[in-house]
Amino acid sequence: MLEKYKPTAFMLETSRYDTDKADRAVMFIESLCHTKGEWAGKPFKLLPWQETIIRDLFGVVKSDGTRQFNTAYIEVPKKQGKSELAAAVALYLLCADGEQRAEVYGCAADRQQAGIVFSVAADMVRLSPALTRRVKILESQKRLVYRPSNSVYQVLSAEAYSKHGFSVSGLIFDELHTQPNRKLFDVMTKGSGDARKQPLYFLITTAGDDTHSVCYEQHKKAEAILEGNKHDATFYPVIYGAGTDEDWTNEAVWRKANPSLDVTVGIDKVRAACESAKQNPAEENSFRQLRLCQWVKQSVRWMNMQAWDVCGFPVDTVSLEGRVCYGGLDLSSTNDITAFVLVFPPTDDEPFFVLPYFWLPEETVDWRVRRDSVPYDVWARTRLLKTTEGNVVDYAFIEKFIDELGAKYNIREIAYDRWGATQMSQNLERLGFTVVPFGQGFASMSPPTKELMRLTLSEKIAHGGNEILRWMMDNVFVRTDPAGNIKPDKERSAEKIDGIVGMVMALDRAIRCGNAAGESVYDHRGILWLD
Repeated sequence: MLEKYKPTAFMLETSRYDTDKADRAVMFIESLCHTKGEWAGKPFKLLPWQETIIRDLFGVVKSDGTRQFNTAYIEVPKKQGKSELAAAVALYLLCADGEQRAEVYGCAADRQQAGIVFSVAADMVRLSPALTRRVKILESQKRLVYRPSNSVYQVLSAEAYSKHGFSVSGLIFDELHTQPNRKLFDVMTKGSGDARKQPLYFLITTAGDDTHSVCYEQHKKAEAILEGNKHDATFYPVIYGAGTDEDWTNEAVWRKANPSLDVTVGIDKVRAACESAKQNPAEENSFRQLRLCQWVKQSVRWMNMQAWDVCGFPVDTVSLEGRVCYGGLDLSSTNDITAFVLVFPPTDDEPFFVLPYFWLPEETVDWRVRRDSVPYDVWARTRLLKTTEGNVVDYAFIEKFIDELGAKYNIREIAYDRWGATQMSQNLERLGFTVVPFGQGFASMSPPTKELMRLTLSEKIAHGGNEILRWMMDNVFVRTDPAGNIKPDKERSAEKIDGIVGMVMALDRAIRCGNAAGESVYDHRGILWLD
């Protein structure tokens, strides 16, 4: 128990602190067990910051004995025991809050995210003999049923906003900052608990990057209440994070922002993440957002161009002939840049070699030079940039060119962005190439994008100092998701990045498949010429 607990400063004069109710909530939660890692199976001993929240929420009551607070906004960095605390609160509301036929809901941006807290809660039930006898776990439905009061804890899908009729006694909203809009939030919080005496909306999240989101709205409200600029007796604000002007590399700032530091996460892990972020600008925002709970911009310029330039090692196209390689094709639009990039996996102690190719419609070159102030004309004269006749890219010309490359290099696979490339992919398949559709989301793009940065910093990639590829790399901004995954952001990047996208796709296939035995499509036939 807390040695020196003081009821929250936000308690009304007409409210009181009910020690018995606070103790009941704390004792229930501490009767549960942790479910993960080194803590698995051990009693859930609330950390001081967690116990303060529980005592404030369940112990501060109005004159009629019901809770003063019906909304709690808890903003903390990752790895602070957030999911475990949320799961414990959900189980208390389900089993011990004294509410008949309680309806407790778990919400997040999607069913999978909401299922994280549910899975922790279900494991806590399994580890508790008393709850195992009383709680039925319906894993496939993401549902818990507390038999004595016929109460339910249910995970809701993202489409829940289209369904009404909820009578919410408890709401666990995990990672509020990932909500794409406010529809689900409004359905679950606006009037849904009117039939209950003391509904509790427990909102728990890390910081986000969208200042137009419902989470940022709640963040600003919490901030204003904490600063004394706003008053809402029903709203309980907790924000652990670094100020926008504080040094994100300062360990004292880390300790201020991470109330569970050295308990649920070691400072060595934070140090390592900080060192990585210092070297990689793309990771800085992720570090500040997830580790320090700072609201940051969604996209950040990615590459350290000095490190990129170091990797301008010569690429000998003749010595690469016959070597296994993988292609990445980004068609873009018919009047824009099309990029095809070959990546050669290393043999022995050598880097990944990169050969990029670019095309523009011939009739648009001068216009684009004037519009963009980019030396496309110079690149065309030096043959870094290839042009096709007319004012749109001639895909047949590119197919023929790729076919000719296949006679020189052992192109095992060609990865392509599904958007707009269906016909060319079919044509390339007919030419004998293995083509692989490549998603442009975080799941597909993040691993090779991060690996490209690692290879660059370790000088394990050779791009020959290609001017167009360098220009595109300098244009790259990356977008980061809540899990710290990254991907090149075409919308926010300063200019064209098609070659980088192509390189990332090719690199992914080169890493996955390497130099494994296989045959080129040209082992059994010559070049097919297109009319």
